[in-house]
Amino acid sequence: MEAKTQRTLAWNVLQIDCAAESQRIQATIQQCVHEKLKRRGVVVALSGGIDSSVVGALCVRALGPERVFGLLLPEKDSSPQTLLLSRMIVEHLSIPAEYHDITDLLATAGCYKYRDEAIRSVIADYGAGYKCKIVLPSLLERENLRVFSVVVESPAGVQTRARLPVQAYLQVVAATNFKQRVRKMLEYFHADRLHYAVTGTPNRQEYDQGFFVKFGDGSADLKPIAHLYKTQVYQMAEYLGLPREIRERPPTTDTYSMPQDQEEFYFSVPYHVLDLCLYGRNHGMPAEEAARLLSLETVQVERIYKDIDAKRRTTRYQHLPPLLVEPVDEIRSDGAQETGPVQTRATVGMKERICGGSAS
Repeated sequence: MEAKTQRTLAWNVLQIDCAAESQRIQATIQQCVHEKLKRRGVVVALSGGIDSSVVGALCVRALGPERVFGLLLPEKDSSPQTLLLSRMIVEHLSIPAEYHDITDLLATAGCYKYRDEAIRSVIADYGAGYKCKIVLPSLLERENLRVFSVVVESPAGVQTRARLPVQAYLQVVAATNFKQRVRKMLEYFHADRLHYAVTGTPNRQEYDQGFFVKFGDGSADLKPIAHLYKTQVYQMAEYLGLPREIRERPPTTDTYSMPQDQEEFYFSVPYHVLDLCLYGRNHGMPAEEAARLLSLETVQVERIYKDIDAKRRTTRYQHLPPLLVEPVDEIRSDGAQETGPVQTRATVGMKERICGGSAS
């Protein structure tokens, strides 16, 4: 009974007023699309997962179904459930959509070739008919070296696991990142032809912890739910009346051919545990208090807090815009444009050279 009460307390911390929050997000979508971006509608890539489905539903409420264009972009490693559920949400939202299998594009780019080459450098038997995924150890079990392993499954169903050396790991990730980047390329194609904006669908866990591909799923014109914890996204999905099959689908990467959830691939803890720990870290909650709410040991929460900080440091690069030698002050990062004359070190130097004297 005590453990159940503690879980309830943990969920209550993250409880939101979905009606009010939905109205706020919808108003922001309208303002961003029409006033700031000056676009006619939005493109949403729909995977059948909870995040993209919630974003799609919020955009429909904000702009109308005729102004939301859905994209279904599976490939050969996608779960059969992905296409089933993405078609379900398209029908549920009554939006126009296009299906495009990206397998051939990925093969041409070398996605599968480079990935398989890296895996074979570790597991020589890996070949045709095998399935694969990469995994991290859990943060809850014990203090572990945070090193990825590759798991492969033979056509006979026999699984083999091996630690990935750094270079092999980097090549596997670089190769699979083609998937997110090709999808984003197609999203922007349709956005350009329709004069639409592209939506991003990360929740707060993914956005905060860098669980996205730079210039892949990390690229977007607006990200309507990046401030919502995963728990809150599920609350919003229920409020919006999304299909039960989508609301009950476990979080998945849908990137590798073997079934894989986000916990074993990146976060290393269940999403509800990370939600409370991320909230605790953001609000100065001592590890002891978070541990009590989650029925965990303090040392476990301390490991999670440490991992949160480490991911923020190592993925900061993914959030950075292109770096300049000096600001181009006429062009501002918020999209507004300066109208008056601006002097920078470069323009001052030019004036000195042109006028033959010091610039005043």
